[in-house]
Amino acid sequence: MTNDTKNFRIDVDAAVELIRDSMPRYASVRLPLAKTQGAVLREPVMAERDQPPFDRVTMDGIAVRSAAVAGGIRRFRVVGIQGAGAAAVAVGADDHCVEIMTGAMLPADADTVIPVERIRPDEEYVVLEEGYAPAARQFVHHRGTDHAAGTVMMDPGIVIGAAEMAALTISGRAELEVSHWPDIAIISTGDELVDVGEPLQAFQIRSSNDRAIAAALERLGCYSGRRARLPDDPDELRAAIGRLHAENDVLILSGGVSMGKYDYVPQIMEELGAELVFHKILQKPGLPMWFGISVTGKPIFALPGNPVSTLVCAARYVIPAIQVAMGRSPWPQPRLRLAESLTFNPDLTCFMPVELTYPADGIPLAVPKPTNTSGDFVSLAGTDGFVELERGRDVFPVGHPCDFFAW
Repeated sequence: MTNDTKNFRIDVDAAVELIRDSMPRYASVRLPLAKTQGAVLREPVMAERDQPPFDRVTMDGIAVRSAAVAGGIRRFRVVGIQGAGAAAVAVGADDHCVEIMTGAMLPADADTVIPVERIRPDEEYVVLEEGYAPAARQFVHHRGTDHAAGTVMMDPGIVIGAAEMAALTISGRAELEVSHWPDIAIISTGDELVDVGEPLQAFQIRSSNDRAIAAALERLGCYSGRRARLPDDPDELRAAIGRLHAENDVLILSGGVSMGKYDYVPQIMEELGAELVFHKILQKPGLPMWFGISVTGKPIFALPGNPVSTLVCAARYVIPAIQVAMGRSPWPQPRLRLAESLTFNPDLTCFMPVELTYPADGIPLAVPKPTNTSGDFVSLAGTDGFVELERGRDVFPVGHPCDFFAW
């Protein structure tokens, strides 16, 4: 690829493809189960036992033989009580029953459960409700009906969240082969930036982009991001970016990538030997985005400094690219329909913040929530994400389908 081609303004699909093809592939590591939240599974996980491992009762009541009820027995003597986590109690005879709790093992000589609501106590006995006819095997979660021992429960490429953690726990695996999040430097540039809790001059603003990116990463289980604020000084930027590059696997910068005299980032990246992959995407917001690969193969995402642009680019490009590099399997992009019509005249892809609404049919719609400018990040509070409106058309009617990206 020539430098002229690299510098050409590219469309969104081309940017996604170039980032994907340029990203490294992060190696897997073995981690204790408790440390795998947010990581990507890199090995198949087999069922340790049949799941459930026994005929599991799903209703509080009594365990009986259904044939006994079919034969006319309506009054049963209670011979024991069976709770979850205890060995099974035998029923022993057709006119006997075991009082049983949800989650308990079904006695081997019983085949059905009658709910507690369908019986009444009579001293040492229980009597069935008049006319009630239980079916065989009712209220029983049968052994092995979820997974048989040795079958694959989870494939590589799954991101480990709460549901996956529960499934991994019953696999009995104390350690797993995973790709965890790389070390990430989140760098905000600009003399105007001041952190919360510090004195603020009339010409300064709070540094929000670094915290917003860190929050987006932490929401997905990444706690390896470290924030840094750097001034608009070429020498300080060069030294600090070089140091942060050496200490981290990924650099995410915001600010300093446009055409102003203080937009030093592209120049400094060239001086540090980074290979430019592209600069500028035909999109709004976020057109000036820069992406390159360092001399040691580390990805560098330099995002526009306007907060809306930063968040959009992080959600659309940065976070998905890192997850794919960790080994995450491809996933379908949710598609929603617009709740209101929109007009967008520039020949650019439009990323429109939206709030999800749920009409009577329950199918979510995307309600556009345009910001005043790409610096109006306060308007993003309460929105759910943004939709991508394709380049090449001006009018997007009510019901128009579009890809949705959560923040």
